[in-house]
Amino acid sequence: MMKRNALVFLVTLVAVLAVGSSSSTGLTAQAPEKAPQFEVASVKPNKSAGGGVRIGFMPGGRFVATNVAVRDLISMAYGQPQPLPNFQIIGGPGWVASDRFDIEAKAAGDQPPPSAGPPTQMFLMIRSLLAERFKLVAHEETRDQPVYVLRLDRADGKLGPQLRPATVDCAALRGANRGGPPPGPPTPGQAPVCGMMMGPGRLMSGGTPVEMLTNSLSRLVSRVVIDRTGLTGNYEATLEFTPDQSQQPAGGLPPGVPAAPVDGPSLFTALKEQLGLKLDSDHAPVRVLIIDKIEPPSPD
Repeated sequence: MMKRNALVFLVTLVAVLAVGSSSSTGLTAQAPEKAPQFEVASVKPNKSAGGGVRIGFMPGGRFVATNVAVRDLISMAYGQPQPLPNFQIIGGPGWVASDRFDIEAKAAGDQPPPSAGPPTQMFLMIRSLLAERFKLVAHEETRDQPVYVLRLDRADGKLGPQLRPATVDCAALRGANRGGPPPGPPTPGQAPVCGMMMGPGRLMSGGTPVEMLTNSLSRLVSRVVIDRTGLTGNYEATLEFTPDQSQQPAGGLPPGVPAAPVDGPSLFTALKEQLGLKLDSDHAPVRVLIIDKIEPPSPD
Protein backbone atom coordinates (compact mmCIF):
# COMPACT_ATOMS: atom_id res chain seq x y z
CA MET A 1 0.00 0.00 0.00
CA MET A 2 1.36 3.39 -0.93
CA LYS A 3 2.61 5.78 1.71
CA ARG A 4 -0.02 8.38 2.62
CA ASN A 5 -0.98 10.76 5.39
CA ALA A 6 -3.62 10.15 8.02
CA LEU A 7 -6.41 11.67 5.98
CA VAL A 8 -7.42 8.70 3.89
CA PHE A 9 -10.53 6.95 2.60
CA LEU A 10 -10.13 3.19 2.26
CA VAL A 11 -13.11 1.50 0.64
CA THR A 12 -13.50 -2.18 -0.24
CA LEU A 13 -16.56 -3.94 -1.58
CA VAL A 14 -17.80 -4.56 1.94
CA ALA A 15 -15.83 -2.16 4.17
CA VAL A 16 -15.96 1.60 4.46
CA LEU A 17 -13.72 3.93 6.43
CA ALA A 18 -15.63 7.22 6.27
CA VAL A 19 -13.88 10.45 7.26
CA GLY A 20 -16.03 13.49 8.04
CA SER A 21 -15.49 17.10 7.06
CA SER A 22 -15.70 20.06 9.39
CA SER A 23 -18.14 21.96 7.17
CA SER A 24 -21.22 20.89 5.24
CA THR A 25 -21.61 21.83 1.60
CA GLY A 26 -24.84 19.86 1.19
CA LEU A 27 -26.25 18.91 -2.20
CA THR A 28 -25.87 21.34 -5.05
CA ALA A 29 -27.00 21.12 -8.65
CA GLN A 30 -23.53 20.87 -10.13
CA ALA A 31 -20.03 22.27 -9.85
CA PRO A 32 -20.20 26.10 -9.91
CA GLU A 33 -18.81 27.81 -13.00
CA LYS A 34 -15.72 28.97 -11.09
CA ALA A 35 -15.37 25.93 -8.84
CA PRO A 36 -11.85 24.85 -7.83
CA GLN A 37 -10.24 22.46 -10.27
CA PHE A 38 -7.35 20.00 -10.22
CA GLU A 39 -4.28 21.27 -12.02
CA VAL A 40 -3.85 17.92 -13.79
CA ALA A 41 -6.01 14.77 -13.84
CA SER A 42 -5.86 11.35 -15.44
CA VAL A 43 -8.94 9.12 -15.86
CA LYS A 44 -8.48 5.56 -17.17
CA PRO A 45 -10.82 2.55 -17.30
CA ASN A 46 -10.01 -0.21 -14.83
CA LYS A 47 -10.34 -3.66 -16.45
CA SER A 48 -9.11 -5.75 -13.53
CA ALA A 49 -12.59 -7.22 -12.92
CA GLY A 50 -12.10 -7.46 -9.20
CA GLY A 51 -10.13 -6.25 -6.22
CA GLY A 52 -10.88 -3.63 -3.63
CA VAL A 53 -11.52 0.05 -4.09
CA ARG A 54 -8.99 2.54 -2.78
CA ILE A 55 -9.62 6.27 -2.48
CA GLY A 56 -6.89 8.42 -0.97
CA PHE A 57 -6.22 12.09 -0.25
CA MET A 58 -2.46 12.60 0.06
CA PRO A 59 0.04 15.35 0.80
CA GLY A 60 0.86 17.74 -2.00
CA GLY A 61 -2.79 18.10 -3.06
CA ARG A 62 -2.92 14.62 -4.61
CA PHE A 63 -6.07 12.55 -5.07
CA VAL A 64 -5.86 8.89 -6.13
CA ALA A 65 -8.80 6.54 -6.73
CA THR A 66 -8.34 2.93 -7.86
CA ASN A 67 -11.11 0.67 -9.21
CA VAL A 68 -13.76 3.25 -8.31
CA ALA A 69 -17.28 3.54 -9.74
CA VAL A 70 -18.47 6.97 -10.84
CA ARG A 71 -21.44 6.70 -8.47
CA ASP A 72 -18.98 6.49 -5.57
CA LEU A 73 -17.28 9.68 -6.75
CA ILE A 74 -20.67 11.41 -6.96
CA SER A 75 -21.48 10.13 -3.48
CA MET A 76 -18.31 11.68 -2.08
CA ALA A 77 -18.44 14.95 -3.99
CA TYR A 78 -22.10 15.79 -3.36
CA GLY A 79 -22.73 14.25 0.05
CA GLN A 80 -20.64 16.27 2.42
CA PRO A 81 -20.15 16.10 5.34
CA GLN A 82 -20.79 12.38 4.83
CA PRO A 83 -20.93 10.39 1.56
CA LEU A 84 -24.36 10.48 -0.09
CA PRO A 85 -26.11 7.07 0.13
CA ASN A 86 -26.92 5.43 -3.20
CA PHE A 87 -30.67 5.67 -2.66
CA GLN A 88 -30.35 9.47 -2.68
CA ILE A 89 -28.72 9.41 -6.14
CA ILE A 90 -31.41 8.99 -8.79
CA GLY A 91 -31.04 8.35 -12.51
CA GLY A 92 -28.04 7.72 -14.72
CA PRO A 93 -27.17 4.70 -16.89
CA GLY A 94 -26.13 1.37 -15.42
CA TRP A 95 -22.43 1.86 -16.15
CA VAL A 96 -22.32 4.63 -13.51
CA ALA A 97 -22.37 1.86 -10.89
CA SER A 98 -20.79 -1.03 -12.81
CA ASP A 99 -17.84 0.45 -14.73
CA ARG A 100 -14.64 1.10 -12.81
CA PHE A 101 -11.96 3.74 -13.25
CA ASP A 102 -8.49 4.67 -12.01
CA ILE A 103 -8.03 8.37 -11.32
CA GLU A 104 -4.93 10.35 -10.43
CA ALA A 105 -5.23 14.08 -9.94
CA LYS A 106 -3.23 16.88 -8.37
CA ALA A 107 -4.24 20.28 -7.10
CA ALA A 108 -2.04 23.36 -7.47
CA GLY A 109 -0.18 23.13 -4.16
CA ASP A 110 -0.96 21.34 -0.92
CA GLN A 111 -4.46 21.57 0.56
CA PRO A 112 -4.39 22.22 4.32
CA PRO A 113 -7.01 20.04 6.03
CA PRO A 114 -9.77 21.25 8.35
CA SER A 115 -9.97 19.84 11.87
CA ALA A 116 -11.32 16.51 10.57
CA GLY A 117 -11.28 14.81 7.21
CA PRO A 118 -9.80 15.73 3.83
CA PRO A 119 -9.78 19.36 2.64
CA THR A 120 -13.23 20.59 1.60
CA GLN A 121 -11.72 22.14 -1.54
CA MET A 122 -10.77 18.68 -2.77
CA PHE A 123 -14.41 17.60 -2.90
CA LEU A 124 -15.24 20.68 -4.99
CA MET A 125 -12.40 19.69 -7.33
CA ILE A 126 -13.92 16.22 -7.68
CA ARG A 127 -17.20 17.89 -8.69
CA SER A 128 -15.33 19.85 -11.34
CA LEU A 129 -13.65 16.65 -12.53
CA LEU A 130 -17.03 14.93 -12.86
CA ALA A 131 -18.43 17.88 -14.82
CA GLU A 132 -15.41 18.15 -17.14
CA ARG A 133 -14.47 14.53 -17.79
CA PHE A 134 -17.86 12.79 -17.36
CA LYS A 135 -20.04 15.71 -18.52
CA LEU A 136 -22.09 15.33 -15.34
CA VAL A 137 -25.13 17.60 -15.05
CA ALA A 138 -27.36 17.09 -12.01
CA HIS A 139 -29.88 18.93 -9.91
CA GLU A 140 -31.29 18.71 -6.43
CA GLU A 141 -34.89 18.01 -5.43
CA THR A 142 -36.62 17.61 -2.08
CA ARG A 143 -39.05 14.70 -1.81
CA ASP A 144 -41.17 13.47 1.07
CA GLN A 145 -39.91 9.97 1.84
CA PRO A 146 -40.01 7.37 4.62
CA VAL A 147 -37.13 7.84 7.06
CA TYR A 148 -35.93 6.34 10.32
CA VAL A 149 -35.26 8.35 13.46
CA LEU A 150 -32.42 7.13 15.69
CA ARG A 151 -33.23 7.52 19.38
CA LEU A 152 -32.05 6.25 22.76
CA ASP A 153 -33.89 3.05 23.61
CA ARG A 154 -33.94 3.48 27.39
CA ALA A 155 -35.75 6.28 29.21
CA ASP A 156 -32.82 6.68 31.63
CA GLY A 157 -30.43 7.30 28.71
CA LYS A 158 -28.17 4.34 29.53
CA LEU A 159 -26.19 3.14 26.51
CA GLY A 160 -25.70 -0.44 25.45
CA PRO A 161 -22.58 -2.44 26.37
CA GLN A 162 -21.01 -1.99 22.93
CA LEU A 163 -21.33 1.79 22.67
CA ARG A 164 -19.03 3.95 24.80
CA PRO A 165 -17.35 7.36 24.68
CA ALA A 166 -14.11 7.35 22.70
CA THR A 167 -10.86 6.98 24.62
CA VAL A 168 -8.63 8.39 21.83
CA ASP A 169 -8.38 12.04 20.76
CA CYS A 170 -8.48 11.54 16.99
CA ALA A 171 -7.99 15.23 16.20
CA ALA A 172 -4.75 15.23 18.18
CA LEU A 173 -3.68 11.96 16.55
CA ARG A 174 -4.23 13.38 13.07
CA GLY A 175 -2.23 16.46 13.98
CA ALA A 176 0.65 14.36 15.31
CA ASN A 177 0.73 12.29 12.12
CA ARG A 178 0.47 15.23 9.73
CA GLY A 179 2.98 14.69 6.96
CA GLY A 180 3.71 11.07 7.89
CA PRO A 181 2.10 7.67 7.32
CA PRO A 182 -1.03 6.85 9.35
CA PRO A 183 -1.33 3.93 11.75
CA GLY A 184 -1.67 0.61 9.96
CA PRO A 185 -5.09 -0.95 9.35
CA PRO A 186 -6.70 -2.75 12.29
CA THR A 187 -6.26 -6.48 12.65
CA PRO A 188 -9.25 -8.64 11.60
CA GLY A 189 -12.06 -8.30 14.12
CA GLN A 190 -10.65 -5.12 15.63
CA ALA A 191 -12.23 -1.68 15.25
CA PRO A 192 -10.17 1.12 13.70
CA VAL A 193 -8.71 3.59 16.19
CA CYS A 194 -10.17 6.58 14.33
CA GLY A 195 -12.73 5.67 11.69
CA MET A 196 -15.45 3.22 10.82
CA MET A 197 -15.51 -0.15 9.05
CA MET A 198 -18.54 -1.99 7.70
CA GLY A 199 -18.69 -5.62 6.69
CA PRO A 200 -21.45 -8.20 6.29
CA GLY A 201 -23.34 -8.10 9.58
CA ARG A 202 -20.66 -6.02 11.32
CA LEU A 203 -20.06 -2.36 11.99
CA MET A 204 -17.09 -1.23 14.06
CA SER A 205 -15.97 2.31 14.80
CA GLY A 206 -13.55 4.24 16.95
CA GLY A 207 -13.36 7.96 17.66
CA THR A 208 -16.37 8.81 15.47
CA PRO A 209 -19.52 10.92 16.06
CA VAL A 210 -23.01 9.46 16.01
CA GLU A 211 -23.49 11.23 12.67
CA MET A 212 -21.22 8.63 11.04
CA LEU A 213 -23.28 5.83 12.58
CA THR A 214 -26.50 7.26 11.16
CA ASN A 215 -24.88 7.53 7.72
CA SER A 216 -23.81 3.88 7.84
CA LEU A 217 -27.23 2.77 9.06
CA SER A 218 -28.82 4.69 6.18
CA ARG A 219 -26.93 2.50 3.73
CA LEU A 220 -28.10 -0.65 5.51
CA VAL A 221 -31.79 0.25 5.71
CA SER A 222 -31.94 2.25 2.43
CA ARG A 223 -33.54 5.23 4.14
CA VAL A 224 -32.29 8.48 5.58
CA VAL A 225 -31.61 8.08 9.31
CA ILE A 226 -32.08 11.21 11.42
CA ASP A 227 -30.16 11.49 14.69
CA ARG A 228 -32.34 12.33 17.68
CA THR A 229 -30.15 10.67 20.32
CA GLY A 230 -28.75 13.91 21.74
CA LEU A 231 -25.35 12.22 21.95
CA THR A 232 -22.39 14.54 21.33
CA GLY A 233 -18.68 13.88 21.04
CA ASN A 234 -17.01 10.77 19.64
CA TYR A 235 -17.78 7.15 20.40
CA GLU A 236 -16.50 3.59 20.01
CA ALA A 237 -19.08 1.09 18.79
CA THR A 238 -19.31 -2.55 17.74
CA LEU A 239 -22.53 -3.79 16.16
CA GLU A 240 -23.00 -7.42 15.06
CA PHE A 241 -26.17 -8.73 13.46
CA THR A 242 -27.50 -11.21 10.92
CA PRO A 243 -28.18 -9.22 7.73
CA ASP A 244 -31.27 -9.80 5.63
CA GLN A 245 -30.95 -10.33 1.88
CA SER A 246 -31.03 -6.60 1.08
CA GLN A 247 -28.06 -6.04 3.41
CA GLN A 248 -25.87 -8.71 1.80
CA PRO A 249 -23.09 -7.58 -0.59
CA ALA A 250 -23.91 -8.12 -4.25
CA GLY A 251 -21.83 -10.82 -5.92
CA GLY A 252 -20.79 -12.54 -2.70
CA LEU A 253 -17.85 -11.89 -0.41
CA PRO A 254 -14.31 -11.14 -1.60
CA PRO A 255 -11.61 -13.61 -0.47
CA GLY A 256 -10.57 -13.18 3.15
CA VAL A 257 -13.69 -11.30 4.25
CA PRO A 258 -15.41 -13.07 7.19
CA ALA A 259 -18.99 -14.16 6.68
CA ALA A 260 -21.83 -12.50 8.54
CA PRO A 261 -23.18 -14.09 11.74
CA VAL A 262 -25.93 -16.56 10.90
CA ASP A 263 -27.62 -16.96 14.28
CA GLY A 264 -27.41 -13.39 15.51
CA PRO A 265 -30.13 -10.80 16.06
CA SER A 266 -31.58 -8.60 13.33
CA LEU A 267 -30.12 -5.15 12.82
CA PHE A 268 -33.00 -3.53 14.72
CA THR A 269 -32.67 -5.91 17.68
CA ALA A 270 -28.87 -5.59 17.76
CA LEU A 271 -29.14 -1.81 17.91
CA LYS A 272 -31.25 -2.08 21.07
CA GLU A 273 -29.32 -4.88 22.79
CA GLN A 274 -25.77 -3.84 21.89
CA LEU A 275 -25.86 -0.04 21.50
CA GLY A 276 -28.96 0.95 23.48
CA LEU A 277 -30.45 2.68 20.42
CA LYS A 278 -33.59 2.18 18.33
CA LEU A 279 -34.93 3.13 14.90
CA ASP A 280 -38.46 4.56 14.66
CA SER A 281 -40.28 4.95 11.33
CA ASP A 282 -41.29 8.44 10.20
CA HIS A 283 -41.63 10.66 7.11
CA ALA A 284 -39.54 13.73 6.31
CA PRO A 285 -38.40 15.88 3.37
CA VAL A 286 -35.31 14.24 1.86
CA ARG A 287 -32.92 15.92 -0.54
CA VAL A 288 -31.99 13.78 -3.53
CA LEU A 289 -29.57 14.33 -6.39
CA ILE A 290 -31.01 13.73 -9.87
CA ILE A 291 -28.54 12.84 -12.63
CA ASP A 292 -29.71 14.70 -15.74
CA LYS A 293 -26.77 13.85 -17.98
CA ILE A 294 -23.54 11.88 -17.77
CA GLU A 295 -21.19 10.43 -20.41
CA PRO A 296 -18.30 7.96 -20.37
CA PRO A 297 -14.99 9.84 -20.25
CA SER A 298 -12.88 10.22 -23.37
CA PRO A 299 -9.56 8.31 -23.20
CA ASP A 300 -6.55 10.21 -21.83
